[in-house]
Amino acid sequence: MDKPLILLTNDDGIHSPGLHAAARALLPLGEVVVVAPREQQTSMGRSLPPASDGRIEPVTLPVNGGEVRAYALGGTPAQCVLHAVLEILPRTPALVVSGINYGENIGTGVTISGTVGAALEGGAMGIPSLAVSQAIEGEEYFAYTQIDFSAAAHFTALFAQKLLSRTLPVDVDVLKVDVPLGATPQTPWRVTRQSRHRYYIPYLIREGGWEQKGVVAASPKVRLEDTAPDDDIRAVVFDRVVSVTPLSVDLTSRTDLEDLEDLLR
Repeated sequence: MDKPLILLTNDDGIHSPGLHAAARALLPLGEVVVVAPREQQTSMGRSLPPASDGRIEPVTLPVNGGEVRAYALGGTPAQCVLHAVLEILPRTPALVVSGINYGENIGTGVTISGTVGAALEGGAMGIPSLAVSQAIEGEEYFAYTQIDFSAAAHFTALFAQKLLSRTLPVDVDVLKVDVPLGATPQTPWRVTRQSRHRYYIPYLIREGGWEQKGVVAASPKVRLEDTAPDDDIRAVVFDRVVSVTPLSVDLTSRTDLEDLEDLLR
């Protein structure tokens, strides 16, 4: 009997230690194939820009004394999922895993995340999908610093196994897992909802006039009173437990549609 085929991707790029930690964690669960961006692709969401070159390069990825089949792709995380399913993999994967990301993906910014975007692309194709992110200190964003991914790797394997062995309810297309700072494999986890609060607050960096380079950056900023007991920000930032958030590719508001139609007419 064939082992379950697991597609692993990320948004930090093919050389990310977080990706490699995820590969090590997933290897006992099935056949792991990595298709990840050639370069850093953070904050790409589920974008499919036509400017991506789509070039595919086989990469040597040593894992646990052996090698995992791996490819670097000139494209976004969501494009990695598409190219993997459409031309690289021998069959449709049983599971898509995206991560382990440098930095938590919580609050309203989840639609910006390339990590989450790749998982949503998998979910949109009907493939059970998992997005895993590790909370880090601010100076570690966008850098391949050697942080401890052991807890995040544990929860990657834990929830990957759950997705491989059971069927989730209708309308749960992705599990978004966020691991807090200082977590261990013994850290509790709980199911949460996505907070409606903006966690990463944008600010402008520009020296000089509009003709000079300008960048919109962001940094985490949140108050306890802005969170709810059952949301992902409260879980990760304040309660320091692992947050497991079910996501759907259906972005329809939960409002009463008949009432809304009456309001608009």
